[in-house]
Amino acid sequence: MAVPIPASPLFLREPEIRRGVELLYFGYAHLTRSIDAALAKQGLGRAHHRALYFIARKPDVTVSELLALLAITKQSLGRVLGELSERGLVETRTGDRDRRQRLLRLTAAGAELEGQLFESLREKLSAAYSSAGQGAVGGFWAVLEGLVPETDRSRVVALRR
Repeated sequence: MAVPIPASPLFLREPEIRRGVELLYFGYAHLTRSIDAALAKQGLGRAHHRALYFIARKPDVTVSELLALLAITKQSLGRVLGELSERGLVETRTGDRDRRQRLLRLTAAGAELEGQLFESLREKLSAAYSSAGQGAVGGFWAVLEGLVPETDRSRVVALRR
């Protein structure tokens, strides 16, 4: 296990905040690059992956719920969902109680692709978690959750169910 560099007691100063921003940026960039080639092979990008990921996490998610989770425009989501549907990765059905609702679910091919992409992410994150240790993982989660506005945290919590 790598020994983490302890934060300065003055962890709210600019140098420490900048280090956090840089580590967040570079860590996320390297994590997402691990799936870029697999996405490109399918003619897809990161927006497609985010949609696949959240549809996998919440089968039968409504289009409006997915819009809120992804925080993108209807037009952008429409394009992404159209491409995923054309490729046979996502299917849409109407709601049982409200026929106006469009419920989204991965097809078998979509679930397989999302599983492969997740496995690449899991390997990277598992290695980082192992290196940092259990205590650091909880702290990491707490910091990331603190970045989510209070008004949006219920969406994050709902994904745990």
